[in-house]
This record gives sequence, C-alpha cells and structure tokens, in this order.
Amino acid sequence: MRLAPDRRTLLLGLGAAGLAGRALAQPGFVIPPLAPLKMDAGRITKVTVCLRPFRAAGPRLDVEKVGRKRVVHNYGHGGSGWSLSWGSAQIAAAKALEGGAKDVAVIGCGAIGLTTALTLVRAGARVTIYAKDRTPYTRSARATGTWSPESRVADADKVDANFPAFWDGMTRSSYATWQTLLGLQGDPVAWTDRYTLFNPKEAGGPPVTFPERPTAGPDIRFWKPDPYPDGIDPDWRALDPAQTPFRVAGVRHGTSMQFNVAELAHLLTTDFLTEGGHIETMTFNTPADLQRLKQPVVVNCTGYGARALWKDETITPVRGQITWLAPQPEVRYGLYYRHVNVLPRADGIVVQYGGASEMWGYGSEDETPDMAEAQAAIATIAPLFEPPKAL
Repeated sequence: MRLAPDRRTLLLGLGAAGLAGRALAQPGFVIPPLAPLKMDAGRITKVTVCLRPFRAAGPRLDVEKVGRKRVVHNYGHGGSGWSLSWGSAQIAAAKALEGGAKDVAVIGCGAIGLTTALTLVRAGARVTIYAKDRTPYTRSARATGTWSPESRVADADKVDANFPAFWDGMTRSSYATWQTLLGLQGDPVAWTDRYTLFNPKEAGGPPVTFPERPTAGPDIRFWKPDPYPDGIDPDWRALDPAQTPFRVAGVRHGTSMQFNVAELAHLLTTDFLTEGGHIETMTFNTPADLQRLKQPVVVNCTGYGARALWKDETITPVRGQITWLAPQPEVRYGLYYRHVNVLPRADGIVVQYGGASEMWGYGSEDETPDMAEAQAAIATIAPLFEPPKAL
C-alpha cells in the first residue's frame, strides 16, 4: 500500500553521510552505509538546461497526411519522455506499420526517436533515423534520468476520458521493457535507493533563496494517476525519525529506477545500427521538407522541436536546469530536500531545483544556465553533510 499520493516528492529522495547500518521500525530493514555527498560549487563540471515539451492534452500520437507522406506523430511527453518512451513507441510503431508498410523514416534521435526506431526494426521494418543532432546533443541527453511516467504529462482539466487508460497502457509497457535492461554492463538502467526528508527542524538552517522565475499563464493542474497503479513500482515506507540521523519529523525511503542516460543512449544506438537501422544527418524546417524522404511513412519524434517544425502552439516549454558535480562512484542513493533533487549518475551527480510546485519553469524558453540557481541548489544540500554545531 502506498504511503502518500504525492509521488513526485516520493520519487525524489534524501540521504545522509557516513552512517553505520541502523535497524528501522520495520523488522528486517536496515539503512545501508551511505557515502557523503560532496556538495561544493568547486566540483561543478557543467550546468545544462532542458525544455520539456508539455502538451495539455498529453502526448500526441495521431496520424495525418502531409503531401505524399503518412505522418505518425509521437511527441509532447512533458517530463516523462524516457519513462514512457517504450510504451509510446509501441503505439506509434503499430500505426506506422498499418497497411503493411515496411519502409519507415523516424525524425528525431532523442529518447522517443531511438526507442521508436528500434521498436520498428524489431517489428521487421526497414528504418532510417533522420536528425540534425545525435542523441548526446539532443534535449533528451539533458534529462534528469529518473523513472517519472507522470511528470508534467498532461493538464488534468484538458485530458479526455480515455487518458487514464491510455497512460496506464504506455506506463506498464514501458516499465516491462525497462526491466529487460537491468543488470547490463554499464548499468543503463538500475534501481537506486531514495530518501525523502519532511518537515526539517534545525537541520540546514533557514531555506536558501532561489532566483525568481516567472511562469506564463495561470497555474496548471498537472494530471496524476489517482490512485497510483500497483505493479509498476516498489512501495515506499515511512521510517521512524528517531532511528535515523535526520533531524526531521518525517522520513521516507523507497526504490526507483534510474537511467544512465549516456550509457543508455549508446546502447540503444548500437542496438539499432547492429539490427539493421541507419542514421542520416538532415535538418527539417517545415513539414514540406519531409517530401525529400524516400520512405512513404514518417514518424515525427521531434519532441520540443515539433513546436517550431509543426508550428504546434499546443506545446509549452517547461524549463529544467541541472547542475552537474564531478561523479562519486561510491554514492548509490538519491535524496530530496527542500525541493532539491540529487541523483547519482556515472556521468556526474545531478543537483536539480524543482521549485515549490511543478509550475517552476513553466512557459520559459530560456535555455541559458543560471549560476545563481545552481549555487543555491548546492547550498541547500550542503548543510546536510556538515557536522552538527556544538552547543
């Protein structure tokens, strides 16, 4: 049974440093030793910004005729692109192959493009990906890399009655496919412990002030599954704060999937090419440019790029910034504290401020790194790993 409906908070986590194993209130459960996070601005390796492609009605997966081409759309997944990619790919691939089509073009080489192309190849199609940039240079490469299939996926007031079942199908399909990539060399997908800290007392002092970031338009009531469906994620548990080192009124622990995006992109690209797919560099400025392609069927997986390419004003950018610190291979847990999410990845420690609500960054097209935000996020977490002040 789940402990709280606010899964956005639970998927994030909080941990602490240098702890010996401690028994918790639940019989047989022990906190493992947790290596300290080195929260120091001097360890910043880069700051990246991603614009999540939010659509109020949810991901676009319809079909239209453009000149001589039949175009299947597969974009607009908000902050759920990697998480929903396989389920979304299966829907798009089925539509692309209707009528016995065998030659298919995929536009875009991000999370959605790669998984869609690979799904089509495995269904027996001849597939070429056309893209301006390879995956490491797409917005998908700047994603947080955590399992979050409901993150900014739709507006609760704009979805139709079929959306819950539509989302559930995509989520379960993706979850099952991601399980097949667990345990591989390089850990493209892995389970990691997460700790969430609630109601801080004296720990960390007063909250750090973050730069203001105005949002566009009225607040969105982002859609969430209620209740969250069973069978696609391990349960979370409440811990007894007295049996933990956290000076707080509430602590929760859970386990969630995490994507090593760099390794995952390399694996999916290698599999696609090995299994007969092709990738060509090409830029598209208008839908009319699709007529240059030899394939009669095109799957449009351009993500946020569809806003300009397809003049799709239903896509709203939601800005998200990641501060990257030098990797710490010894850290194997994620934490969440005062709206700051920290996740360990092989390519660096992710430090991300998510705002007091999911409206943070909504409507912002600014992809310029904000160093003040980066330093504030680090400063929020750093006190957790400082020794208590002597009285």
